[in-house]
Amino acid sequence: MPRPRKQLVSLEATPYYHSVSRCVRRAFLCGTDPEGRSFEHRRGWIEKLILDQSQIFCIDIAAYAVMSNHFHVILHVSQQRARSLTSLEVVQRWHQLYQGTLLSKKFERGEDLSASQQAILDERIDEWRERLMSISWFMRRLNETVARLANEEDQCTGHFWEGRFKSQALLDEKALAACMAYVDLNPVRAAMAKTPEESEHTSVKKRAQKAKETYSPNHLKQQAYGLLPFAGNPRQDMPEGIQMRLTDYLELVDWTGRQIRENKRGSISEAEPAIMNRLGIDAEHWLYITQNFESEFKGIVGAAHEVKSKITKFWDDQRERRRATGIAACKLRLS
Repeated sequence: MPRPRKQLVSLEATPYYHSVSRCVRRAFLCGTDPEGRSFEHRRGWIEKLILDQSQIFCIDIAAYAVMSNHFHVILHVSQQRARSLTSLEVVQRWHQLYQGTLLSKKFERGEDLSASQQAILDERIDEWRERLMSISWFMRRLNETVARLANEEDQCTGHFWEGRFKSQALLDEKALAACMAYVDLNPVRAAMAKTPEESEHTSVKKRAQKAKETYSPNHLKQQAYGLLPFAGNPRQDMPEGIQMRLTDYLELVDWTGRQIRENKRGSISEAEPAIMNRLGIDAEHWLYITQNFESEFKGIVGAAHEVKSKITKFWDDQRERRRATGIAACKLRLS
């Protein structure tokens, strides 16, 4: 039985989550059907929607890859940004997603509301504020929009996605780096691209293209628009962003992609990127998990001690069992 979504998301434990949605009509999401009709343009739909929605929700995009029958996205929830929004800003953002209510429309136009009307609206605004940092609402709106567009194009009705989206919590820097590399290297593993920077509809291509255009690729303000920036190695007064340098990550992904393409036992290069040492990752384990992340790990991913210390944050008080499925894999591969 699938776990309730509240058991898979805990912003107290981590703001990072890997989500995957797969199409129920597998060959018809973005690929080519048996009759030779191409649906590749839908990959552009999904990529644009992912990036556009991140500008409305208080959710950043750390990585994404749009494949032929599914897509991956790694989300970072910014509670601080959501809490700092004014009531008007919450309403304006929500109206970009949904119609809102008569009261919210009057409020946005600056019309006066009675005390009772304002109280009703305030409750609704609190609800919308929570939804603007909800992974479930982000994925729900994204998948509903894609399904509607695809069904209209196919002139049919019915389910477009394979049930609920899959979600994995990424508890630490090592799990985040491994999952990002796994997502960004999807086209390389599928033989759809020879190098990460040639991988269409991926975050790594977007980051690599921007890095080539700037003199300071690691600068927060000179990284790819619409993506969560790399903020540099961990330090005091850390700005919001991924805790590593962009150039280190691109080197790591490039090195990993080369090993995957060689596809030979014992072919691991001795010239490993320096970030491998900083993260404390064994090269053989790294290559394995960047090819088998979804199958190797379950809902909560991180070093074993991180999983043990944070597992209770994902379950309600009435749940007695505190055993984390997949902790053996976390201990072997990430500890």
